[in-house]
Amino acid sequence: MLGSQMPAAPFLKRIADELLRLDPAEVHTLADIMHEKYLAGRMIFVIGNGGSGSNASHFCEDIGKGTLKLPADLNNDEKKRFRVLSLTDNSPYILAWGNDEGFDRVFIEQLKNLASPGDLLIAISGSGNSKNILSAVEWANKNGLTTYGCTGFTGGKLRGLAHKGLHVPLDDMGIVETLHLAAFHWVVDDLHRRISM
Repeated sequence: MLGSQMPAAPFLKRIADELLRLDPAEVHTLADIMHEKYLAGRMIFVIGNGGSGSNASHFCEDIGKGTLKLPADLNNDEKKRFRVLSLTDNSPYILAWGNDEGFDRVFIEQLKNLASPGDLLIAISGSGNSKNILSAVEWANKNGLTTYGCTGFTGGKLRGLAHKGLHVPLDDMGIVETLHLAAFHWVVDDLHRRISM
């Protein structure tokens, strides 16, 4: 927790410095994959735990609404929209699977109900080692989904397991989550440009 070791100004500068170290190609790849899935009418699923789960929900909302040209698209039933769902948001479903079968199953079981070959799974895990994330990505890989992993620290197992990914090589979960969200905001803007301008 770098913020516990430094005042606000150097902390914010460190975030800015780390942001500039991100690989723009990794961020652009996510936008490209999502645009491809949009054109094909495929589902996009987003998963994560804790702050990464919050980022999953935030990203899902931004993609679903932020890619529209408002207010023009509101009453345009012909306008194709992103088919995107955060699997972090159905609390009763998550609690049922977590309670009855174990927390490791909360994402994979939702995918079994909802996913089809050709869909996209975006998996967010700062450590890259969350068991429920890894089991979902393994299942997705075996069942014809494209997988994209967002990681921090060393990348953990997720970095090598997902087909593509965004890696933030930093040992601070808060900053990793902040940089993931900054990248997601650019992706939303880029997709808005592609489909709504």
